[in-house]
Amino acid sequence: MIKGQFPVEKFQSIETPFYYYDIELLHKTLDTVKTAVKDKNFHVHYAVKANANPRILKAIAAYGFGADCVSGNEVLRALECGFDASKIVFAGVGKTDKEIRIGLDNDIFCFNVESLPELEVIETLASEKGKTARIALRINPNVDAHTHRYITTGLQENKFGLNERDLPKALEMIGAYSHIELIGIHFHIGSQITDLSSFEDLCVKAIEFRQRLKSWGAVLPLINVGGGLGINYQHPNHYPIADFESYFRLFEKYLTMDDGQALHFELGRSMVAPCGSLITRATYIKEGINKKFLIVDAGMTDLIRPALYKAFHHIENIGSDQEYTTYDVVGPICESSDVFAQDISLNEAKRGDLIAIRSAGAYGEVMASHYNCRELPKSYFSDSL
Repeated sequence: MIKGQFPVEKFQSIETPFYYYDIELLHKTLDTVKTAVKDKNFHVHYAVKANANPRILKAIAAYGFGADCVSGNEVLRALECGFDASKIVFAGVGKTDKEIRIGLDNDIFCFNVESLPELEVIETLASEKGKTARIALRINPNVDAHTHRYITTGLQENKFGLNERDLPKALEMIGAYSHIELIGIHFHIGSQITDLSSFEDLCVKAIEFRQRLKSWGAVLPLINVGGGLGINYQHPNHYPIADFESYFRLFEKYLTMDDGQALHFELGRSMVAPCGSLITRATYIKEGINKKFLIVDAGMTDLIRPALYKAFHHIENIGSDQEYTTYDVVGPICESSDVFAQDISLNEAKRGDLIAIRSAGAYGEVMASHYNCRELPKSYFSDSL
């Protein structure tokens, strides 16, 4: 089993648990994305919800990418970290008046509208400010992303987006409004998608909706296909960078654009997950009747994905080179769901060994909580230890 390269000696003096970010890998990933979209009318917006660490955001903003936000505070965080307001899109099924005003006050690029009532509210608030809000209609294409039901978002009966039957009414409303400009349509079918055929299905649906809207007189400058590209959680050392080349090539092949029309993406996990690891220490090795428990000082408060989604993360004992032993890796939280992995092989552990939970750069630190009155994990970076 190949292990990742970690500065174990430097870790010894740091209080665990903490997040460790490989900045070199982050830059390699961002370089790969930048190269993949070069000379194409493709625009990438980083999904801030995946990881809102200011250091990470500043690095991404420096590449000229945009930001995909799902709250008013994410919009403000993106602006603080260097993202240009002209590249910020704001999605979310429950935008409050305060959040919409934040977007309007900062002249963000686009609101992704998810319901007819939201359309009405944006018109009212924009009118009060004497502004015009650019919008894209988020449409549910009814495409199955073949992923966990908690992160599938494009089916007909999801809470997100407009259904097909809502489109004529939406266009009627927009035609009657004077403070809304329709610039595109938006889709997002889910997250951690590894079967790229789902994106082929999305391309077919996107073309169908574009043509239908065009027949109704709506000519759109852009199509936004959201994000969702998955990573290889099983083998982070063999596949440290997602297959961006195949992903973008698929859309170039199957989603033919009208002249001058731009294609927008909202990538999150694939850009940041591989560069982050949760570093924890073995607190106890407990002998059960049929199991051996490796109890660590990190818990679901630090990384909730395994408890929430039954998500898999590759785990390494970076403090041992002993023979392999089978463990359940569990945390200290007073919940039976506080389990990182069951029946996995790790180098035999002893109290104090450093354990790395890999590919935790997305939906890790950003979802941490104070449950059990625990402290939030700190973050450290490979170029500043």
